[in-house]
Amino acid sequence: MDVLINVFVALHIIGIASLLGGFLTQMKAMGAGTARFNPAMLHGALTMLITGVVLVGLNQADDQTVNNLKIGVKLAVLVVILGLVYVKRDEERVDKALFGAVGGLTVANVFIATLWTGARSRAPPGGSP
Repeated sequence: MDVLINVFVALHIIGIASLLGGFLTQMKAMGAGTARFNPAMLHGALTMLITGVVLVGLNQADDQTVNNLKIGVKLAVLVVILGLVYVKRDEERVDKALFGAVGGLTVANVFIATLWTGARSRAPPGGSP
């Protein structure tokens, strides 16, 4: 099961790279007001959604603890990203603020994934309790 979970983690990271890479390649165009959502961004967001759902299922099937609040927040952010990219995918130009919001939300989702680790037990200063 660990190998399968790791394969889906890798695919999830590829989705993030596609979405964020699509954003970063358009940064100069965003400054000029000509940025648009490219297919890599849409496919990256869809890949993240599908692999994320599969990862939650695989982890629960493997009796691992899943932080449902964290997953819910990440899912909500991703649904907003996906909705914006999907609705505006055919437009020749996307507003700077909207395009920047997608990039900011993507980065926020990465930080939520990596920094939200939950409560940790820590020994008080000076040794064990």
